[in-house]
Amino acid sequence: MRTLTMLAVSLSLFTGCIRSPIAMMASTRPLQQGGYTELGPVEETDCLWYLFSVFPISSGNDFQGAMRDAIRQKDGDALIQVTAETYYQNFLIVSRYCTIVQGIAVRSSPSIAPAR
Repeated sequence: MRTLTMLAVSLSLFTGCIRSPIAMMASTRPLQQGGYTELGPVEETDCLWYLFSVFPISSGNDFQGAMRDAIRQKDGDALIQVTAETYYQNFLIVSRYCTIVQGIAVRSSPSIAPAR
């Protein structure tokens, strides 16, 4: 029983999670006040998986890709009130490093040209 307990404690030292913010921005592109329609909140996560915390076994963890996919969720063209954070999880044999993008998807209003 003692050996099993020591093994469990030892293995738990090799697992863990770290989370940290990386960015906050008003919008993903310049927008005029009142020149857009809010489509609703969105969140997208993009991850890169590793074998033994060293060898990448997938592609991913792309901030731009996560942002682009979040905008597409609501068929928008930009995000407002954007936050981004990363987290790392280690599960002994595999681990993953992820980027999370959250915000409100918007669609820009068409510009109205002045009458001539």
